[in-house]
Amino acid sequence: MTAARAAVEILKLEGVEVAFGVPGAAINPFYKALKEGGGIRHTLARHVEGASHMAEGYTRAKAGNIGVCIGTSGPAGTDMITGLYSAIADSIPILCITGQAPVSKLHKEDFQAVDIAAIAKPVTKAATTVLEAAQVPGVFQQAFHLMRSGRPGPVLIDLPIDVQLTEIEFDPETYQPLPVYKPQATRAQAEKAIRFLLESERPLIVSGGGIINADASDLLVEFAELTGVPVISTLMGWGTIPDDHELSAGMVGVQTAHRYGNATFLESDFVLGIGNRWANRHTGYNLEAYTKGRKFVHVDIEPTQIGKIFAPDFGIASDAKAALELFIEVARELKAEGKLPDFSTWAASAQERKATLLRRTHFDNIPMKPQRVYEEMNRAFGPETRYVTTIGLSQIAGAQMLHVYKPRNWINCGQAGPLGWTIPAAIGAATAEPETPIVALSGDYDFQFMIEELAVAAQHRIPYVHVLVNNAYLGLIRQAQVNLDINFQVNLEFENINTPEIGVYGVDHVKVAEGLGVKAIRVTDPNELGAAFEEAKKLAAEYSVPVVVECILERITNIAMSKTVDMSNVTEFEELATLPEHAPTAIKPLAL
Repeated sequence: MTAARAAVEILKLEGVEVAFGVPGAAINPFYKALKEGGGIRHTLARHVEGASHMAEGYTRAKAGNIGVCIGTSGPAGTDMITGLYSAIADSIPILCITGQAPVSKLHKEDFQAVDIAAIAKPVTKAATTVLEAAQVPGVFQQAFHLMRSGRPGPVLIDLPIDVQLTEIEFDPETYQPLPVYKPQATRAQAEKAIRFLLESERPLIVSGGGIINADASDLLVEFAELTGVPVISTLMGWGTIPDDHELSAGMVGVQTAHRYGNATFLESDFVLGIGNRWANRHTGYNLEAYTKGRKFVHVDIEPTQIGKIFAPDFGIASDAKAALELFIEVARELKAEGKLPDFSTWAASAQERKATLLRRTHFDNIPMKPQRVYEEMNRAFGPETRYVTTIGLSQIAGAQMLHVYKPRNWINCGQAGPLGWTIPAAIGAATAEPETPIVALSGDYDFQFMIEELAVAAQHRIPYVHVLVNNAYLGLIRQAQVNLDINFQVNLEFENINTPEIGVYGVDHVKVAEGLGVKAIRVTDPNELGAAFEEAKKLAAEYSVPVVVECILERITNIAMSKTVDMSNVTEFEELATLPEHAPTAIKPLAL
């Protein structure tokens, strides 16, 4: 068979059922193999970067998934670099396959011939231009081994067109995936980690995205319940423990944090971090404020991650699932012997903060405040909802005010934060699990970056609800410019000559969305949000397309965050909740 056909057969044998991409001349032999081989459903993207983010959303939505994105030579590969960066930053395995000029032309500045392997190397676990057709099976086999082993991440395989077309010997019936390598904690390491817990009075578990990658959220909850230790989720680990669990203590950080989460963390004396990377949006830049007065144990699948941000008191290189299994084993034995401390008073204090340190969400202002949008989202969308979002004030406020109850129900590119990510990632997530209700969340600028991908969802009948908060501003950048005493090149407002009724809000997102084949609703009154969300759910179900709910916001709102990137110094710009009706959808009603 051709090397391209061998590659397709390996994809199927490795469990690939879906691919996202855009064909082109240099990758057409691979597309021919896709068609003739069958068994892999392909979604045609409108932009190759969009295909890479669809692959990310597909991987992130379901344990065991590996998203595949495909493009031709030259700019197709460079377009997918942002997706590869986003994937490696968050430990997400995706496979990027690109076409390439013939091997003999690689050094001759052939049309669309670029050294994509060299370009992609810093943002992948491996990037290879295959020069010998007989190597194709081995390169693909190694790619899946690398993506699944150790810290997960993306791989790029670049296939010159003549390599794709070359006939090789390959036997699919005897193909076998390579064994996956994941470091495992030892019993001695688990015992030492638990000793830190026994010596503490106010311990916390920090639950990171590595727990979701390891599909170990149930083990995390079991360990927390066994020991009675409160859990702080990172943004990437949100959903590892339900928000309404009595041991869920909120999130910590300089932006996507809860007041009660930061307050509880600053009272702690020991932190057990599992599958987290101490990212600066979580710790802040003032590491002394984050670390002073407490001891740390850090569990991470990547050995070189331990000590990268600060030196823990003890580090364990291990897959999160393997470590949690041992932690539970040791804790059970200690409990049977009556040697586990009682942390119930400490855990109760965390819940008391959860019921008192609340931000206000209920405002009746017109134009509406964004806080009210999230309040109404909490009412309209149930605990099964999967949220997909990327970056900006919309994402930060969403993380502060929305509720997540399950792993993989908050899909967010945490480290890279590329604008435009939300629409294609939502399409990928909805493709992975069509039965799970998807709600995407965007600011107006993120929404405009890759708006063309809405046509993909219309073409392939992929329904979800997209909440668009529009203030005609680059809101997060405008807020960041306040410290510099400028407001420069961040305003998006203009009077649209074709839609004068929206005033200075410029782009008519309703018309654009409808032009791309989806449904859209504009809301200007906060008291109409609930009805709009219900209508959106009905329209999505009826037409099997995305439904955009555009919420017209006040132009300027400052969302709570630290001006100094210090988690102990967060500025609250809006008035806080002082009455229960100020935060009616909070996890715990405000206790007076």
